[in-house]
Amino acid sequence: MRVSYHSVHQPRCGVCLKHCKSFESLREHLMGPLSKSNCSKIFSEQGCGLCLRVLDGPETLSEHQDICCITAPVHQGTSLPPTDLSDCYEEDRSDRGLGAIAMDCVMAGGGSDGALDICVWICLVDEDEKLIFNTFVQPQIPITNYRHEVTGLKEEHMRYAMPLKNVQEKVLKLLLNGESIGKLRSNGGKAKLLVGHDLEHDLDCLRMNYPDHMLRDTARYHPLMKTNLVSHSLKYLTRAYLGYDIRQDGHDPYENCVSVMRLYKRMRSLDHRRQVMTLSVTPSCIQYVAPNLDSHSAKDLEKMTPDELYEMSRTNFKCWCHDSRRVMQT
Repeated sequence: MRVSYHSVHQPRCGVCLKHCKSFESLREHLMGPLSKSNCSKIFSEQGCGLCLRVLDGPETLSEHQDICCITAPVHQGTSLPPTDLSDCYEEDRSDRGLGAIAMDCVMAGGGSDGALDICVWICLVDEDEKLIFNTFVQPQIPITNYRHEVTGLKEEHMRYAMPLKNVQEKVLKLLLNGESIGKLRSNGGKAKLLVGHDLEHDLDCLRMNYPDHMLRDTARYHPLMKTNLVSHSLKYLTRAYLGYDIRQDGHDPYENCVSVMRLYKRMRSLDHRRQVMTLSVTPSCIQYVAPNLDSHSAKDLEKMTPDELYEMSRTNFKCWCHDSRRVMQT
């Protein structure tokens, strides 16, 4: 129990109730070459291959799969029109809720060998998959490789590029949602959560910072990682958990934004009925307490039942299901 961090927030087999470190290990438990025979048999008849839930029967499963398998967003590519709704987010408005914004950046190459990543295109969508910001970005150093086969970009696209400083200001305005910088750094306030895949890299290329507690990164979220806690590609996650393929015709930032937002909302919507967390005085900022088993002596722990130990144990990651409370405040 000290090293496993078992809790209701871990992926769990719907047949034998075994805890797994990630959905990948749960998938191997149910469908892999070394899967448990009983669990595998029941799952093959009543299980959803996307969300890995076990349903009541074939009829219920069929109805569930119609909802669980999502249609892929329309590929837009460089035809996506320039969009800027940042002015709508400058002032605090009660009709605009909390929630999240998804971001994706497209990189061209810089430096003598074209290996240096330079952000040349940025796209943001809201929770309703509405495009709220889309522009080419004027790089601060020369582009030596447009990576056209992947990005679809050419030199003429950069004629309409926005200076990086303006991009930074507009993105921050959208994320702040009328909130102050002080509130953002303390408990987030009314600012938006930032959703993406490998956000650290995107923010680094944009030369921007955003508080860690406001980031929701599908490349760093434990349940979506491999068993050894190595990141999956967004292409794999989309196919495995949403049921469609992306990047068929190159890197489309709108397609990536929509897909990463769908992944986030699917993880956020998971219903972990037995909540085991400690709340701070401020309800809007949930603080998570580390596992506390080490504070007890070995003798005391040996006297406890598995249920008592389980009640004390905490995850070693912040479960996104808690974000649903944040959204409900609106």
